Amino acid sequence: MIDHEEMRRRQLLPLKDKIDLSAERIENWYDHWKGMVYVAFSGGKDSTVLLHLVRSIFPEVPAVFCDTGVEFPELKEFVKTIDNVIWLKPKLTFFDVIKNYGYPVVSKEQSGYIEQFRKTKSEKLKEKLLKKTGIGRISEKHRYLINAPFKISNKCCQILKKNPARRYEKETGRFPYTGEMAYESRLRKQNYLRFGCNAYDAVNKVSRPLSFWLEDDIWEYIQKYKIPYASIYNKGYSRTGCIWCLYGVENDGNINKIQMLEKTHPKLHKYCIEKLGYKEVLDYMKIPYKLPSDNWWSDD
Repeated sequence: MIDHEEMRRRQLLPLKDKIDLSAERIENWYDHWKGMVYVAFSGGKDSTVLLHLVRSIFPEVPAVFCDTGVEFPELKEFVKTIDNVIWLKPKLTFFDVIKNYGYPVVSKEQSGYIEQFRKTKSEKLKEKLLKKTGIGRISEKHRYLINAPFKISNKCCQILKKNPARRYEKETGRFPYTGEMAYESRLRKQNYLRFGCNAYDAVNKVSRPLSFWLEDDIWEYIQKYKIPYASIYNKGYSRTGCIWCLYGVENDGNINKIQMLEKTHPKLHKYCIEKLGYKEVLDYMKIPYKLPSDNWWSDD
């Protein structure tokens, strides 16, 4: 286990020291599993840096990309330029997931708690989910979603990404490296504090060798080694992920990712609002999905 002070110390290290520390974790994971490893590659900047770092040590390690159908087209085009990438497909589409389980709103934890509350018949569990303080509860801010007229769930990532990856791991006996970083969410921070970079003892064994990196480190590494990256980052997006994921959208600032989609990918925006039912979801959550004006965004 790692304490908060040690995590913070590592996050403040210069990039050279972070690279050395990450390389050590990469080598340990590779040696432990006798080379039966792979890089979970999304095409985003974090996994791009991870893949470059892993292959600078072990060039033969395969990358695995899960084509969920909800990636930005620029990401998929970029993935096609990378050698030795295995493409996986989920058994369900995103449309199937939201229809059968619900929309991914607020955060993975909160959408999961809301789904539990709405499905359970246990008053004891409901009471626990509504407690005023502590971990494992629906926040005061988001309790209005309990009565939302649409389904809510955190099953999306599990069904579209994790399940195909688990099947691949079972078939091949390989264990993953992922590009997750502790600063990105409370859950990722907890995982790092509990397991460190290499989670040998976790139920789902995984190496997260960039856990103590920050976003600035990623861009510094890209510039230092002149690594090509997906063009979507040149269109105003700082994070990519799934196109229609609503995790964190309410914290995006003046212009959220759904509004940006109207400018950068108008056809995908129209499909999202009209065909996927996002108009009802975003209206209920009071989150704007149209650009504030026609001239707010300048390409100059």
